[in-house]
Amino acid sequence: MKTHKIAIIGGGLSDLYTAYLLEQHGISDYLLIESNSSLGGRILTEKVENNMGTSMFDLGPTWFWPGYQPQFSQLINKLNLTRFAQFDSGKMVLERSPNEQPIIMQGYTGEPQSMRLKGGMGALIDALEMRINHENITFNEKVSRVEKQTGSIEITCESGQIIHAEHIFLALPPRLLSQNIEFIPALPKKTLKQWEATPTWMAPHAKYVAVFETPFWREKGLSGDARSARGPMVEIHDASSEGGMAALFGFVGVPANVRKDLDDATLKLHCRAQLERLFGPEIPEPKYEFLKDWSQDSNTATALDLIGSGSHGIAPEAFINSGEWQDRVIGVASEWSRQYPGLLAGAIEAAGLGVQSYISKQKKD
Repeated sequence: MKTHKIAIIGGGLSDLYTAYLLEQHGISDYLLIESNSSLGGRILTEKVENNMGTSMFDLGPTWFWPGYQPQFSQLINKLNLTRFAQFDSGKMVLERSPNEQPIIMQGYTGEPQSMRLKGGMGALIDALEMRINHENITFNEKVSRVEKQTGSIEITCESGQIIHAEHIFLALPPRLLSQNIEFIPALPKKTLKQWEATPTWMAPHAKYVAVFETPFWREKGLSGDARSARGPMVEIHDASSEGGMAALFGFVGVPANVRKDLDDATLKLHCRAQLERLFGPEIPEPKYEFLKDWSQDSNTATALDLIGSGSHGIAPEAFINSGEWQDRVIGVASEWSRQYPGLLAGAIEAAGLGVQSYISKQKKD
């Protein structure tokens, strides 16, 4: 029976960056356990291929801010990824109430500047995946139980597969871990309480993307930005692919516990109607439409997230400092980040601190 030095539970950005850092430090004896058939987690980039080439559109996180996320920005440079500024030039549309007509007003530019990646955030996942050993990844395995035994930790998957490791890096959101994985012996009550109280970023949200051949709003002097008190989208932005097709995306403001009773086709219909209302009835039909309701994704959200506000939480403690699990478990998902909880930069910070802590302790031992 082989026992890995490290098991990484999850397959999103923090998991991949953890694996990347371990290999950078010469540590190759790890296993990344992913419940899906592909990597990425809450980074989800849809691809459209046509005569204009390949266009990519993010249904998960879209932006980063080099002005106050230097570590993340340095990683983008190190991986030779191309960045570009979020388009925000021109006027914006404002819908003040359900009973008022939309108005056009002076837009504003973000400060610090929001940046995007050419190829979408999926390009970051692809770049990291290329730099780690694929033999160290197991797909379609959802962990259901983690049991501390003499000399190792036994990890049980829903399929029945058993994996053994000396240490575990937890790259799933804390609340998801507390709901879906049984720990034997039980976690300290303080730890479990913190995990359950930590909101999962993206979990209550839904995102709609409408793809067009040209950015017709720019021809009208509009930035693509819109705010609406009527909905269903409360906030809309330009999501055009760099060098590809044009697009608008919006955050759906209908609460998650209400959306669960709406089918995707109905919600898309209302989103299209809103775009006509805001940008004019003469707008073309979208060539493609995408909708991702993260609250309905069992690998992201729990029942608690259906009633959440979607705000960033306070980071729980990343290490268990007492009891049976002391020095055996490290939290590295973005929710464990002190500076950027839930954000992409948070995944990089949390993973970096987790690996650094592990290596320091190994040197002492």
